[in-house]
Amino acid sequence: MSDRYDLIVRNARVATAADTFDADLGITGGKIVAIAQRLPAGSADREIDAAGRWVTPGGVDAHCHLDQPMVEPMRMADDFETGSRSAACGGTTTVIPFAAQVKGHSLREAVDDYHRRAEGKASIDYAFHLIVSDPTPDVIARELPALVGEGYTSFKIYMTYDDLKLDDGEILACLEAARGLGAMTMIHAENADAIAYLTKRLTEQGKTAPRFHGMSRPMPVEREATHRAITLSELVDVPILIVHVSGAEAVEQIRWARGKGLNILAETCPQYLFLTQEHLGLDGFHGAKCVCSPPPRDARNQQVIWDGLADGLFTIVSSDHAPFRYDDPQGKKLGGEEPSFEYIPNGIPGLETRLPLLFSEGVLAGRLTIQQFVALTSTNPAKLYGLYPRKGTIAIGADADLVIWDTSKRQPIRNEMLHHEVDYTPYEGIEVGAWPATTVCRGKVVWDGVSFTGRAGDGQFLACGLPEPAKPRVRNESWREWVGL
Repeated sequence: MSDRYDLIVRNARVATAADTFDADLGITGGKIVAIAQRLPAGSADREIDAAGRWVTPGGVDAHCHLDQPMVEPMRMADDFETGSRSAACGGTTTVIPFAAQVKGHSLREAVDDYHRRAEGKASIDYAFHLIVSDPTPDVIARELPALVGEGYTSFKIYMTYDDLKLDDGEILACLEAARGLGAMTMIHAENADAIAYLTKRLTEQGKTAPRFHGMSRPMPVEREATHRAITLSELVDVPILIVHVSGAEAVEQIRWARGKGLNILAETCPQYLFLTQEHLGLDGFHGAKCVCSPPPRDARNQQVIWDGLADGLFTIVSSDHAPFRYDDPQGKKLGGEEPSFEYIPNGIPGLETRLPLLFSEGVLAGRLTIQQFVALTSTNPAKLYGLYPRKGTIAIGADADLVIWDTSKRQPIRNEMLHHEVDYTPYEGIEVGAWPATTVCRGKVVWDGVSFTGRAGDGQFLACGLPEPAKPRVRNESWREWVGL
């Protein structure tokens, strides 16, 4: 135990994914170096009194989009500076956005471009996922192995969006590569052909308002793609993460797969807990503010998602922050118009509100334990993407990423209190009973409850390790031996 600390957080009611306890936390060089019932008075350059409030590990938002290249005239509102600022003020100290490959270009180009976009801007730590949109033989055989070895150990593949989607054969090739490399594959599971068919039917009838976005992507579209993704995963015998699960029908498929012993992981997001399809039908064009894919469902499906969080179906909760301004020709009002639903930029902001929403309506409302909250929002994503135990816990040797929570009052969320560059929040007016009083990233206070105190460029890039290995299954299918899997 050190005789002198850079910072002591006193009287903390510490919560990890496994435990709760009261302690003082001693921090030196950005690391937690002491956890004690009482650290000596006057032994730190700075002290913060948590005053018995909950102190949790800094959040790890493992699915967000920042300054991602878009087809013109679309443009994301948040870059690494504004996005990381917003995350810090909401209790998140690590973000993992996406380096997206453009068809016809290499993955390496995407990674290099993304580093340029992040350099000198992030105020909190960050890693990168890859998006594989063009899995050429060279990408599979050369680029992916090299990039995984350099710390880009997860990648996302899409079953929808014309400029991103892969066919089943391409998905299988990516999954086989992931198995050989030990990488984690994330899958956006929606049936592209079904969406195109329903969209054509709707627009031919003049049904183009934002509310029809949800009708073009009903739950069977997600259910079928989820089942297909599970089947492809089973064929290759490799874990996958189904991202942004929205409702009961996809949940049923994941439960079915788990019942078979398949290693299928699941992620959900606050929009499926706090928004419904009715938000897509707000007056005028305002439903565009809630256009995301899959779309929000209804109150019954919200309960299904809450149940899945409580019983362990879901591994992580991410924001899927995809920030587009509403009143902007580069955003929701694309080209200065009110476009048909299929052209509205997909995505909603949520980096700053993810943790307060889940703490308030999960922990304080009795739906989740504090340990479950920590696991879903910090520890599990850190483990899944090879950042644990540096991130995701409060322990000796871990980075001093901490959130001190204020649960003394309820307040409505207002966009004017947030720190992103988006001109709205879909959660406007929702009352929360928890908000970060202090956020600490590697020993430095980046949010003091009133002001952002971080500095652009202080965030560090994190090379990810491989995810914790999955428990192997006992497989005896004869076809597997014949095809060499």
